[in-house]
Amino acid sequence: MTIKLKDNERIDDLLRNGYQIIQNRDGFCFGMDAVLLSGFANVKPGEKAVDLGTGTGIIPILLEAKNQGLHYTGLEIQEEVADMASRSVELNHLEDKISIVRGDIKEASRLFGAASFDVVTSNPPYMNDAHGLKNPDLPKAISRHEVLCTLQDVTREAAKLLRPGGRFYLVHRPHRLIEIITALKSVGMEPKRMKMVHPFVDKEANMVLIEAVRGGRSMIKVEAPVVVYKEPGVYTDEIYTIYGY
Repeated sequence: MTIKLKDNERIDDLLRNGYQIIQNRDGFCFGMDAVLLSGFANVKPGEKAVDLGTGTGIIPILLEAKNQGLHYTGLEIQEEVADMASRSVELNHLEDKISIVRGDIKEASRLFGAASFDVVTSNPPYMNDAHGLKNPDLPKAISRHEVLCTLQDVTREAAKLLRPGGRFYLVHRPHRLIEIITALKSVGMEPKRMKMVHPFVDKEANMVLIEAVRGGRSMIKVEAPVVVYKEPGVYTDEIYTIYGY
């Protein structure tokens, strides 16, 4: 299939199942956080999953490559970004497995219906008004800062979308961990697994991966941390495994 690329777009090899993804050189490209979330999340056979704020669709595409779920949906509010995600789905011939929907995270439960998914994932904007300056380039600002939705919006809609016992997988920043746990518990989701991510073994964590269960009991398992680099420019074996090398 021939997919037409727009100005400043490129096709990147995902090194999984021969899959590729369209990205814009001047836009917000996916990063390590999305890859780590796709490795941390688990979609079981027959389950349906939705990714809130999917961007270029990287998480649904990687989840489909690594799991045996029934269907994957990506929700994205930005028209041009959602269009890139849709063309990446077509590029990989995944139209029967992945749907890209343009819409607002704050309206997700209205769009899809309550208790309509087994799994929800999200790599949301990390920064609120108290953390950093907003990027003047709006698409990047939307990806990095809580311009169009807040952490509370994401957790509220995730809880509504999940069936009882359904799982929510989130990647975020450790400095907001107390806020994240409070937000999850306020909507009836109980954190069950947590894994810190360190850039180097002797550096403090700069990401946190969390699995929460709708209606789960109060008990959390803190798993061994992920270390990204052995040395500058060289990934650890765990990262190569997540990437599929």
